[in-house]
Amino acid sequence: MPTTAPVRTGLERLLSVERGGHLKGARCGLILHPASVTRELTLAADALLGAGFHVSTLFGPQHGARGEKQDNMIESVHYRDARTGLTVHSLYSEVRKPTPEMLVGLDALLFDLQDVGVRVYTFVWTMALAMEACAEAGVTFVVLDRPNPLGGNVMEGDVLHEAFRSFVGLHPVPLRHALTAGELARWLRGARGIDCELEVIPLDGWNRTATWADTGLPWVMPSPNLPTPDSCAVYPGMVLMEGTNLSEGRGTTRPFELVGAPWLDPFALVASVAPEDHPGLALRPCWFEPTFQKHAGVRCGGVQLHVLEPRAVRSVRTAVALLCAVRAQAPADFAWRPPPYEYEERLMPIDILWGHEGLRTAVDRGATVDEILEGVESRSRTFLEQARPHLLYGESTGGSTAAVTPKASSR
Repeated sequence: MPTTAPVRTGLERLLSVERGGHLKGARCGLILHPASVTRELTLAADALLGAGFHVSTLFGPQHGARGEKQDNMIESVHYRDARTGLTVHSLYSEVRKPTPEMLVGLDALLFDLQDVGVRVYTFVWTMALAMEACAEAGVTFVVLDRPNPLGGNVMEGDVLHEAFRSFVGLHPVPLRHALTAGELARWLRGARGIDCELEVIPLDGWNRTATWADTGLPWVMPSPNLPTPDSCAVYPGMVLMEGTNLSEGRGTTRPFELVGAPWLDPFALVASVAPEDHPGLALRPCWFEPTFQKHAGVRCGGVQLHVLEPRAVRSVRTAVALLCAVRAQAPADFAWRPPPYEYEERLMPIDILWGHEGLRTAVDRGATVDEILEGVESRSRTFLEQARPHLLYGESTGGSTAAVTPKASSR
C-alpha cells in the first residue's frame, strides 16, 4: 500500500533526540541545496545551527548551495554565505571532489541533497566523490536520507558501461535506479569499495511504492529545471533529449515535459507513438518557443507529456519511442549533440546519458523500441541483485523490477 503517514527525512531524524545526540559535539561540514529543508521549509543549515550542531563549513553541488545557478552546466564559485557567515565550497567548479584542505578540522561531512532517482542527476556523484574524499581524510560521511520521488520499485534504462563513465555516471547503475541516496551510498561502499566510515540516517515511514504525494513532504525544486513532481516523473527518459538537437523544454515553464524542434510536425509525431509506449502519460501536440538554450526565440513543434498516473509512467520507453519517431519523420534534420558535455570532451553526450553507444546506433539504423530495450530489464535485475543487501526500505512487488523487504541496518 502507498505511504499514508507523513514521512520523516534523515534531517528531521537527526534533529530529533532519538538520532542526533552522537553528532552534537562533532565538527561538521554540510552538503546542501535549496531542497535541503525540514517539512516547515527551514533550510538544513539554519535548522542544524539552531539546534546546536557545530556546522562549520558548507558545500554546494551543481546549481549551487542556494540554487543560484538557473541553467545547467554553469559552475558555481566558492564564497561566504551571507546568512550564516560560513564558507561555501563549490563542488561544481574547478573541483568536483572535496580537496583535503576543505575537510581540515571536520569530524563528519553531512550529505543532505534531494536526489531524483536518475543516474545522470549529478548529486549522487557529488556524494560518491565526497565519500572518496572522506575515506582518504578519515572523516565520517553521514547521509541524511530523503525519498526517491519516483518510488523505489521500478528501474528503467540500461546499466552504465564502465567505458562511458563521466560526471553523469561514475558507477554502473541503471538510468532509473530506484534507490534512495542512502541506499546508493551503502552500495557504493559495499559493492564498489569506497571504504569510508559511512552512516545513513534513514527515512521513517517511507516505502518503495510511495509517490511524492504520499510522503506528506513539501516539494522544493531540487534543481531549477525540475519545478514539479510531474517534471520529475518524466525526467528519467526525457533527459535523453539533452543528447540531441531537440529542445527538452529548457527555457520554458515546462522543462522535460515539452520536447520539440522547429522542423517537427506535432500531430504526425504524436500519431506515430503507440499508446503502449507512453503508459501513464497523455501526449499532446503543441508548439512552444524556448527563451534560452536550444532553439531560443524560435517556434518549435513537438509534444507535451501530461502525467495521468505517476506510478504507471515509464518515461524511458516513451523517450526511446519519441527518438525513433523523430528520426523517422525528419532524418535530415535530427542530429545527436556533439561533445563537450558535463566535463566530457570526447564521448557523445547521448552515449554517456544512456550508458553506452547502443541507443544511438540502434536509433540510427531504424530499430524498433522493443529491439532497443531488449536485454535492458535483465541487466537491471542483475544490478538489483547486487544492490539488494544494501537496501533499507521495504517494498511491494510491481513495476518492471521489484525487490523484497531487505534485512539491513542503517550503519
